[in-house]
Amino acid sequence: MTVELDPSDAEAELSRRRSSYSGSGGGDCVEVTLAPGTVHVRDPKAQAGELLAFPRKQWAAFTAYAAEITVR
Repeated sequence: MTVELDPSDAEAELSRRRSSYSGSGGGDCVEVTLAPGTVHVRDPKAQAGELLAFPRKQWAAFTAYAAEITVR
């Protein structure tokens, strides 16, 4: 499940962190913010775009799965 949030409401309260896998050339990357109970994700190139929120358990399952298939 994802929830679309209004970026203007959430931005002021959240401190974003860019993925360590993001290159310095401005290519594909995401910014992630850990908040109580949720993880917020956005594309920093589209700052006026959608801000997605995932429950922490779902985000943990996704990142564990992504790490697993990356190792293969």
